[in-house]
Amino acid sequence: MALTSELKMLLITRGTFGQLRRIHASAAAQAAERLKAFEIYRWNPDKPGEKPHMQTYKVDLNTCGPMVLDALIKIKNEMDPTLTFRRSCREGICGSCAMNIGGTNTLACISKIDGGDLNKPVKIYPLPHMYVVKDLVPDMNNFYEQYRSIQPWLQRKDEKTEEKGNAQYLQSVDDRAKLDGLYECILCACCSTSCPSYWWNGDKYLGPAVLMQAYRWIIDSRDESTKSRLDQLRDPFSVYRCHTIMNCTRTCPKGLNPGKAIAEIKKLLGGIATKDQPGLETAALHKK
Repeated sequence: MALTSELKMLLITRGTFGQLRRIHASAAAQAAERLKAFEIYRWNPDKPGEKPHMQTYKVDLNTCGPMVLDALIKIKNEMDPTLTFRRSCREGICGSCAMNIGGTNTLACISKIDGGDLNKPVKIYPLPHMYVVKDLVPDMNNFYEQYRSIQPWLQRKDEKTEEKGNAQYLQSVDDRAKLDGLYECILCACCSTSCPSYWWNGDKYLGPAVLMQAYRWIIDSRDESTKSRLDQLRDPFSVYRCHTIMNCTRTCPKGLNPGKAIAEIKKLLGGIATKDQPGLETAALHKK
């Protein structure tokens, strides 16, 4: 069967790209190793007599992806299968791979390896001032319990008459815009574990991440439990342990501003500000 000119060109192009890929792969294999040291916190609860320590691994950046998480996966797959860490999406969405890298709380999946200075090791620790389950895995139970305590779901006064799933709750464009910079939080806990107040009073102070989520529901025009939500925070510790040093905002890997959200909660608690009335009748579609 005769080949069309388009098909011939496609075959030639594919063959050319295939050759180029093989050439680049061969060149990479022959290139000099670019070894980078990764110093990683290690602790195994199954070995109670062994103290926490730092372990060094040398990774060839020529055969590794560009992110710190790529290096961790390579170490686990090829060097030490006992290395333990959390990860999931690899796109800065799930927050699973939150850890302290080079002195900053961030996500390993979006933290780029500095390949410019091969002599400077990458130091990796679990999130600070949290109990460690193993290696780079912190115990998040207290953090999630605090998140549960703010009741992070839409609350309505007439839930019996407004049957869920039968109609939407309306929200104006302006009211929806108030949630920007709040709903994007992925609960990675980078901000809370960078806060000295949370280090000292983590059992009572809710911390930046949880408070930002609390404000997200307090300010939502569709939520009707604003008073009870604020009353729940009226104590000396839940909110007022925040001293506005802004570590939370500086370290947030999503570029959010928990410090501002906490300040807005303080204004509502102090009566300096009040929640605006909804721009639309939120339950209009539920009326028959």
